[in-house]
Amino acid sequence: MAGMGWLLAVFLHQPMVWAGDLPLRDSQGIVHNFSEFQGKWVLVNYWATWCTPCLEEIPELVRFHAEHKETDAVVVGINREDLDWEALIFFINEVGINYPVWTSPPSAQTVLGPVTGLPTSFLISPQGEVVARQMGKVSKAMLERFIARQRDIRADD
Repeated sequence: MAGMGWLLAVFLHQPMVWAGDLPLRDSQGIVHNFSEFQGKWVLVNYWATWCTPCLEEIPELVRFHAEHKETDAVVVGINREDLDWEALIFFINEVGINYPVWTSPPSAQTVLGPVTGLPTSFLISPQGEVVARQMGKVSKAMLERFIARQRDIRADD
């Protein structure tokens, strides 16, 4: 994790079209969009149950979501496997995931950008802009530092 930084150059301040985001389903079959979280930071984390680094970062994402969901940020997990919902729900409960989990078929390209390996996370600003992409694990501290820096940058604008 040390030395891994957010990849900003390609994604910095690319507007995300909230109305055009791709609808994804949750375990109850309800269709969701990222625009549901407009006004908050949204960490969109693409992952799979077989992915060791994905499993290693889940506790960090759980802590981050628990501390921020009521105020300024949320995590949305996007599972990239062909699992039936019963198996996925069992896994979510087993590892204690407390954030929304939606599903998406595996693809190298997503509405947010490329996903060429797992885990891959995208950070969406409260204004709906993809401001960062990280391939590899993220931590709660990494997220909090990055968001604080983005707030400082925006305050200077």
